[in-house]
Amino acid sequence: MGKPVSLAHGHSYLFQSPPEALIPISPYLPKDKVIWECACGKGNLSRRLEELDYTVIASDILTGSDYLTWQPPMDWDIAVTNPPYTIKDKFLTRAYLLGKPFAFLLPITALEGKKRQALYRNYGLELVLFDKRINFEVPSGKGSTSWFATAWFTWGLNIGRDMTFVHME
Repeated sequence: MGKPVSLAHGHSYLFQSPPEALIPISPYLPKDKVIWECACGKGNLSRRLEELDYTVIASDILTGSDYLTWQPPMDWDIAVTNPPYTIKDKFLTRAYLLGKPFAFLLPITALEGKKRQALYRNYGLELVLFDKRINFEVPSGKGSTSWFATAWFTWGLNIGRDMTFVHME
């Protein structure tokens, strides 16, 4: 039996976020909070958060810790991740139900869809939008030219606006 399609070589699930994607949201992540990087992949974001002096719990389905069914053994305060886009609805639903602040790096198209829009209406949403596309690391390990726009979809971070536009140098 082969790997599930979502784990097949080259699938977008295996795209890794570059550490600089954290720049716009790091001012909204209090240093005294424990960050759960719940779909850490190779650990690009979790390593950068640790370099910024955050306490981080890093987990991933590939190491047996499925965000949709598992919780860390220690307390955590904020979930920060780039979830697999094929199951973004499940990640968003779980995040809202857990009731803790979160920041998910998602494609702008995650604004679409009745189910997601119902979640945003019911719970709220703050967006942090980039002025350029984020170049994800592809499964080959090389950089890529992103063919889609992303934003940080956040809740509970008290950013202060529904939409925040950031300039990435």
